[in-house]
Amino acid sequence: MGIFSRMGDIINSNLNAMIDKAEDPEKIARLIIQEMEDTLIEVRTDAARNIAERKELSRKAEDYAARASEWEAKAELALSKDREDLARGALSAKQQAEAMSEVVTREIGILDEAVDKADADLSKLQTKLDEAKAKHKALMMRGNVARGQIKMRTVLKDTKVEDALARYSRMERKVDDLEAQVESFDLGAGQTLESQFAELEANEAIEDELSALKARLGSKGEKKTSKKAG
Repeated sequence: MGIFSRMGDIINSNLNAMIDKAEDPEKIARLIIQEMEDTLIEVRTDAARNIAERKELSRKAEDYAARASEWEAKAELALSKDREDLARGALSAKQQAEAMSEVVTREIGILDEAVDKADADLSKLQTKLDEAKAKHKALMMRGNVARGQIKMRTVLKDTKVEDALARYSRMERKVDDLEAQVESFDLGAGQTLESQFAELEANEAIEDELSALKARLGSKGEKKTSKKAG
């Protein structure tokens, strides 16, 4: 049993409302697309058959028109030869050919209307089909996103994952504690080394200043000795 009972149902349908109200929107969208594609093939097949039949009838109409012209020419010929009996027969055949031409022409008109309607229906149906495909694509994307979110949340709620994360957190805290202890040792050692180097630098400065003082005093003593000697 199809979703649509006739072509008009498809063209006049509100696809978004139908799909949104469905229990399984993605499934109903897929079914609608399939039925539309099948209908599209049927309409195109019927249109092709009508076009072929119209061409055949057009050839017949031309043939009947040609026959009518021929019988008219024969009627004229018969009259020119004083054969009214033959002229009447030719005119009767002409009328029959013209009548058949009119019948065929009416059939061609009916087929023209059918082909024009099929063309309009195909255009509307293609628009509806594109709309349904776009809706189905959007539903698939939303479904994939939703399934991905559900999977992620399921994984995050998994007790094994939570236990692993808890163990990792505990291990991380232990490493932080060990690093803190190492830093505390380094901090104490750093202060001792700094004080020792500061002491060395201070002693060196004192020694430099002492050497300079001795040099000045030695220089003054030499000057005094040289003056006394003079």
